[in-house]
Amino acid sequence: MIECENLVKIYKTRDFEVLALQGLDLNVERGELMAIIGNSGSGKSTLLNMLGGLDRPSAGRLLVDGHDLLKLNDRQLIDYKRRTVGFVWQNNARNLIPFLTALQNVEVPLVINSAKKRRERATQLLETVGLGSRKHNKLHQLSGGEQQRVAIAISLANNPSLLLADEPTGSVDQTTTGMIFDLFRSLNREMNLTIVIVTHDRQLSRQVGRVVAIRDGRTSSELLLRQSYLEKMKNLESLEEVGHEQDESEQSHEELVVLDRSGRLQIPREYLEQIGVKGRRMVKAELADNKIVLTAPNEDDLASSHEKGADSSF
Repeated sequence: MIECENLVKIYKTRDFEVLALQGLDLNVERGELMAIIGNSGSGKSTLLNMLGGLDRPSAGRLLVDGHDLLKLNDRQLIDYKRRTVGFVWQNNARNLIPFLTALQNVEVPLVINSAKKRRERATQLLETVGLGSRKHNKLHQLSGGEQQRVAIAISLANNPSLLLADEPTGSVDQTTTGMIFDLFRSLNREMNLTIVIVTHDRQLSRQVGRVVAIRDGRTSSELLLRQSYLEKMKNLESLEEVGHEQDESEQSHEELVVLDRSGRLQIPREYLEQIGVKGRRMVKAELADNKIVLTAPNEDDLASSHEKGADSSF
């Protein structure tokens, strides 16, 4: 569904440039439910905007459902946004019109249909997200979780093949978060809908099978769901139960560091801190028992490298 290769995004002003993405690589399979995590400024929202056709890459390769987003003209890009992608924003003020009912909100993107078809489709979508009985309520009569479900119904109005969600649980409590992720899982399973969720919350990684971590505009690692944890999820009725049942010491995912085509790694900061190399531009790499072992260099190593004029970049 998604192919990103060496993706670059540069924002320019008169006085300076900001490199938001620095050669990012990412593949997402059709029908996959996955999450992208990263701290503020890591580039995850920039990536989501480009996947949604809201912004254009500066360089690299970006294919979504067979569409080359670097080659689309303005008219083709509008058609792509209308037919291929659905968007759920964190801020409900961006998703919803406050003086309309839930049903009327879902009808807005269906305005080109006849009144009868528009009403039927909107009603069907609200029933899909579990709000059929609340369709005539205005937003102030709905909870935060119910409003977010209305937003999800709106994102499905154009029958997209790709659903993008930007911090969809950022303004709701833990219980509601579980309900929203249960809904995403249901949509993914029943509609074979590809869903990409962007968040800064690592705890949400327990809710999906694959998590890609972005750091400094590049993919740094992937977290893959362990088979034992997947079996446990299948035996529970909801993701909320999974959260309650999990032992704090149990690891739901296995983390794999991404190795790019040039052999570069982005090693998690907490790993570097534990071996005492935080802030350094050099580490000691040794091959031992078919393993590459990284350690903090000692003073003799550093002195030797300076004497030889070694390149200290890493």
